[in-house]
Amino acid sequence: MRRLNIAHVTEYRFSTPVSLLPHRLRLRPLESHSLRIESSTLDISPAHSIRWFKDVLGNSVATVSFGDISNTLHVLSEVVIAVYDDTPLDFLMEDYAVDCPFAYAIDELPDLAPFLQSVYPEDQALLHDWLADLGLLQWPIETFSLLSRLNCAIANKFTYQIREEEGVQSPAQTLRLNSGSCRDFAALFIEACRSIGLASRFVSGYLHMPDNEAGNASTHAWAEVYLPGPGWKGFDPTSGLITGNQHIPVAVARHPEAVPPVSGSFIGPAGLLPALMVSVRVSDPGL
Repeated sequence: MRRLNIAHVTEYRFSTPVSLLPHRLRLRPLESHSLRIESSTLDISPAHSIRWFKDVLGNSVATVSFGDISNTLHVLSEVVIAVYDDTPLDFLMEDYAVDCPFAYAIDELPDLAPFLQSVYPEDQALLHDWLADLGLLQWPIETFSLLSRLNCAIANKFTYQIREEEGVQSPAQTLRLNSGSCRDFAALFIEACRSIGLASRFVSGYLHMPDNEAGNASTHAWAEVYLPGPGWKGFDPTSGLITGNQHIPVAVARHPEAVPPVSGSFIGPAGLLPALMVSVRVSDPGL
């Protein structure tokens, strides 16, 4: 078991007071058999009210409403978690899913259907050609080998870039630019998997890694694929790794743009843009 402390600060500064509309916060990690929250606090200003709910996929979401006008919005999330999963490769596939192609069980298909549907249907032909060039359409092929090769191909053949702007590149954009952020690589991996019939979803969260690793920023994004037997397994196409206890999931989604950590809007003078400051620290108190 490892204990990790997460401190995530988001601060918006405006040149003039504005009316803050309700904001949604996705900052509380997803608990599971391998992750337990020991404590969690939110420090938010200006004065506000907060309401928690779980969305359709079980993500914890806080809706924050504000009263008075303000020229700042400050959000500090502090969470202490215990993580237990040290053996991400210790799993068994169902016999029928060892090789691709395979068909999911009929009783699972209704729940998996959203994660089989493409978000970028116009990119499917390009994705098919790219997968063929990688030799990943020479079926039958071992399912886990296919996923590992796809994961490593993105990590090794594309240039990682930190993108400050909002949004996610389409797979076509990432293939054309041969570069992207962690969320762009996750979107490419997910769409490639869906194009060959593998249910996949987007994960946003935190990464606890040495400073010299690619994509070492503590906020991170990766993909999960539903594999009969082990269930949802994480793949990080930024590093080429199978996810383990260094990856801390906060929210999952069908669409790559659906789960930003902090989202909301404000009413103010036309053209007013805030200055944004984000600071994330994930630390092991035992080190």
